[in-house]
Amino acid sequence: MSVGGEGAVRAGRRATAVPEGASRALADLVPGARATVVEVVTDGAPGTARRLRALGFTPGTVVEVVRRAPLRDPVVYRVKDYEVCLRRAQAACVRTTEVER
Repeated sequence: MSVGGEGAVRAGRRATAVPEGASRALADLVPGARATVVEVVTDGAPGTARRLRALGFTPGTVVEVVRRAPLRDPVVYRVKDYEVCLRRAQAACVRTTEVER
């Protein structure tokens, strides 16, 4: 058994195949991707979910990932007719399904 090599996958950098139609967090999308918001969820901060909905992250809304900061946080998203910048922790509360461009 070899250590490293072609078959090795670094921890934290695993590429996982997401079945078509499966929801994933907005924070997991790459720049240029478009997705439809499915729901906004939070584990313990209802104020965060309320604020995200107020910013336009409502079910059925199409969101585009515009650009990401060099250290991956924050990320700029295009929602409706404007751009909004979110931290990854906030974007992780938005569940989406990816749509084709």
